[in-house]
Amino acid sequence: MVDGLVRGSAASGRGRTRPAGRFASYLVRGVTCLGRASTYLRWVYLLLGAALVLAFILVDSALGALAQELDLPAVVSGILIAILVAGPPIALGTLPAVREVEGIAVESLLGVRFEERPLGPARTWAQRRRTATWFCLHLVTGGIVGTLSTIVFGVGAVLLAAPFRSPGRHELVPDISYQIKGGWSDLWMPAVALAGIVALFILSAAVGALLAYLAPRVLGPTPAERIELLERRTATLAERNRLARELHDSVGHALSLVTIQAAAARRVLATDPEFAETALAAMETSARNALADLDHVLGLLRDDRRPGSQIAPQATLDELPRLVDATRAGGITVEVHSDGDLGELPAAVSREAYRIVQEGLTNAIRHAGRPDDELTVDLSIRLDASGLRLELTNPVSSGSDHSGGGRGLAGIRERVAVLRGTVDAGLDGNVWRLAVTLPVAVTTKG
Repeated sequence: MVDGLVRGSAASGRGRTRPAGRFASYLVRGVTCLGRASTYLRWVYLLLGAALVLAFILVDSALGALAQELDLPAVVSGILIAILVAGPPIALGTLPAVREVEGIAVESLLGVRFEERPLGPARTWAQRRRTATWFCLHLVTGGIVGTLSTIVFGVGAVLLAAPFRSPGRHELVPDISYQIKGGWSDLWMPAVALAGIVALFILSAAVGALLAYLAPRVLGPTPAERIELLERRTATLAERNRLARELHDSVGHALSLVTIQAAAARRVLATDPEFAETALAAMETSARNALADLDHVLGLLRDDRRPGSQIAPQATLDELPRLVDATRAGGITVEVHSDGDLGELPAAVSREAYRIVQEGLTNAIRHAGRPDDELTVDLSIRLDASGLRLELTNPVSSGSDHSGGGRGLAGIRERVAVLRGTVDAGLDGNVWRLAVTLPVAVTTKG
């Protein structure tokens, strides 16, 4: 029981000292912020608002003087003055470019990172209203801090120099004076000046931190715009992933063919020049096709591609004979067994099926073993009411490297997943087997 009372008394004591601890914590934070560059950058951002306020004051003064000369009733004059004061900032804040300019200033001076980078101009009226709100908030906070800065630095300069002036009464500002006694008691004036400057920067850091907190919520995208931005990013990532698969499959296949064709040509260059010439011609064809595919993918990636410009169509299963011939030219035996009218396939399925077969042949070449090993690939393509079935098998020698690390099989799985198909790949004894099934609705000709 005594222990409980002691713990309760200690807890009560901690509760009583908590406000003092909070004050000390805030004081430490305020002092440490003076050593951060962000404090002074935020002060500069607020001074930009003060400069804009000064410009609006000059314009409003001229318009206000003109309104007074009209000798309007007090109510009408008051309404007109309110419109003159609030109208120009709101009107300027609704300009599309203001959002972009404010976004750059907020990022560089307040240290805010928006989800949409760079923050573009206001495209909708909702964005314009939010930008106008932020612009007015910038003007109000900047006007307050700018006014205080003028007072603190103006009066502070006088107080800092006060101990060096002759004794007597001196004017600080109109109707306000201060007394110089010529002793240690005059040091309170420089101390007050320094304290005012410190307080100004602490206040600027606090206001700047508040604006940095509000900027993404007021100036940044709304929840609906965030969802739209996320959808665009997702679509962009999906497109980049698709283009990466295209580049990997086409160029990777061509390079694999060129490698094995070069090895075959070098091996028989002295004994069979005719075969070597055929292999070199096949290498040239493979390289040209790879360049065409590379140009196609880069054409999709170019941001400066002109609207309406033509891009080479992607290969489909109609190009399968060319693919098989290019593979055979490297000394690889490819046995093709086809069943069904592949011309009935939808274009999207035919394109993906071509890339799957291409990648399957590439993997067979890459992992079959040494270049001088004889390689036979069996390719079976069957189209019926159950869908399209692709199957590639090839023997795997002891020199094969199946350590992995490539993106070929992963790319096949991604392609098949998009079409809601299935993939079965792996070793069956000393034979590598790749089986793909793609569901497809075939229109039979009656």
